[in-house]
Parts: sequence; C-alpha cells; structure tokens
Amino acid sequence: MLACRLHRFFAAVFAIAALLCVAAGQQTTDPTRLALDPASLPTAAPRHPYRYQFQAHGGIPPMKYYLAEGNLPTGMKLGEDGLLGGTAPTVGTFRFKVGVTDSGTPTQRAIQSFSLKVVPPMLMEWKRYARVSNNRIDGSVVVSNSTEDDFDLTFVVLAVAEDGRATAIGYQHFPLKSGVDSFEIPFGETLPMGSYVVHVDAVGEVPEKDQIYRARLQTKENLAVTVGP
Repeated sequence: MLACRLHRFFAAVFAIAALLCVAAGQQTTDPTRLALDPASLPTAAPRHPYRYQFQAHGGIPPMKYYLAEGNLPTGMKLGEDGLLGGTAPTVGTFRFKVGVTDSGTPTQRAIQSFSLKVVPPMLMEWKRYARVSNNRIDGSVVVSNSTEDDFDLTFVVLAVAEDGRATAIGYQHFPLKSGVDSFEIPFGETLPMGSYVVHVDAVGEVPEKDQIYRARLQTKENLAVTVGP
C-alpha cells in the first residue's frame, strides 16, 4: 500500500515538473515576445558614410529604437526607426546597448548589446608571418576594404638585403570589392643566402574619386636565409 502511494506521489511530481518545463519552453519561444535580432555589425571606416538597420521580431508595430547604454562614435546616431548612420571621424571600438519598444498595451521592451569597430579604410594584417623555409621566404597577409567603394589594389612584397638590394617575392594587381573582409594574399620566393627584412605594401585606388589608400607591414627582425639556391 505504501509503495503504491509513493509511486502515485512521484508520478504526480514528475507530471507537474514536465508541465512546468513545457510552459517555460513555450514562454521562451513565444513568437509575440519582443526581441532584438542579434547581429555582428559591419565594420565602419573613418570619414566614410555608414548605414546599418537594426531589426526586431515579435511585439506589435510600430517599433521605436533608442540607445539604451554606452556611446556611439562621434558623428553617428541611432534613429527611432532603428537606422544607425553617420560618419565616424576616427578608428576605435564602441560597445553599446540598443533598446526597442513596441506599441502594445502594456508596452514591451527589449535590449541587446552590440559592438561597432571603426577601422582604417584599407586594413592589412599578417595572416602567416613571414618565415624562412630552407632557401625560401614565405608568408601571407589579409586585406580588408571597409569603404563603400571598390579598390583597384596593387600588392607588392620586397625582401630587402643588408646591402640594400631588394628582391620582389610577391606581386598582385586586382579589384578589391567594397566590404570585403580579411581577403588572404600569399607571397613567397627563393632567395640567395643573406639576411632580409620583408616589406609588404598595398595601395588601393578609387580612380573616379581620385582617392588613394595605403597600408604597410614590415618584419620586426631580419630573416636569415642560410641555405643556397
């Protein structure tokens, strides 16, 4: 008898727990609940126009957006329609929270954290730092175009010996489209024995606007080739 009662008791407990879990799941997936869509914001470039439209789902339109916490770059603002726009003057990383309210009664409110990076118009970084392999120096970089224009990109890599002699170990010329992020460019060549500093230069041109962007990388130390060709 006691075992039967205990069985009924635990069965009731498990049933109630299951109902609570279902209710909690329904609450978290309620399609009418207002929420901001999470997103990784596109990078911005100094002195270049920027536009990004925040989005929310659930709730009753129309929605109103606002800056809930933190600071935007000088020269940029967030409209009530959720459009972030303007022109940032300098590079930097800006973290802030965006809030949104709906038109329901009672009003629903949601807040989401975002991060905006303002980077140089043309950014170049090491992907594989230049290194010696036998009688060869190899490496690669990544380039990014954070502007609204396509670049006519020229990429040149020189290995400069201690006596000033420069040997080209990389060259490319191609269009780098607007918004391209971290496009990898490899380089490498066999070299005579010697000690070299590697210089990597990229030039992005926008002929129709008469604009030129430059970026440069250089090895911090001399790279010694000790094996002959």
